[in-house]
Amino acid sequence: MFEDAKEQLAKMIAGEVVLSDDPGQTLRKWREIFGISQTDLAHHLSISPSVVSDYEGGRRKSPGSSTIRKVVENLIEIDISRGGKIIHSFSHRFAKEVISDVVLDLKEFLVPIPPKRLIDAVQGDILVNEEYLSKEIHGYTVIDSIKAILNLNSEEFLKLYGLSSERALIFTKVSTGRSPMIAIKVQGIIPSMVVLHGAKKVDEIAVQLAELQKIPLILSPIETLEDLLNGLRSI
Repeated sequence: MFEDAKEQLAKMIAGEVVLSDDPGQTLRKWREIFGISQTDLAHHLSISPSVVSDYEGGRRKSPGSSTIRKVVENLIEIDISRGGKIIHSFSHRFAKEVISDVVLDLKEFLVPIPPKRLIDAVQGDILVNEEYLSKEIHGYTVIDSIKAILNLNSEEFLKLYGLSSERALIFTKVSTGRSPMIAIKVQGIIPSMVVLHGAKKVDEIAVQLAELQKIPLILSPIETLEDLLNGLRSI
């Protein structure tokens, strides 16, 4: 997922620069978004800071495609060396653009949290596999389960995992929980936790699928979607 976000961001930046009426200013905008100084960028490009300044100020001929590619690659690589903060932030946008009708909320935690903290946020009851609640949670995705089952193809369903499978998939508008658990089994990628919201009683097949895949299955009794989201956003 991280690689997908990196590639999409690189293409977006390069395309914006090429199509811009002022490529230098557009390069400057993105350098500043990444929080990279002219000196630091110049060092990674093995050129003088004055050259970067001249490009951005329009004092040099607009950079060609090969120069733009090198600049974008280095912006991305510097961000990765610093923890990938900018790539992470834009990955949320990309995921939501692709499956905006399905994803109700998506978050990556800057610091992974213990499972209990998320369970408390959704006031959850652990239905099965409490013994597998040892992995820290790196993020969560809140999903409209009806739209996900009806509208997502296999590739799009994978985008629900955001940047890491070590996350909670939280399915809303659930009647029995069977369909989400079947979809997860078909994909073969195991999240750290599955939360079901909206079900009064969870189907035995859903429980069995969770047991087979060693996925902690949580039932949230919170009445409204708004209260569920508020609880999660308080983390």
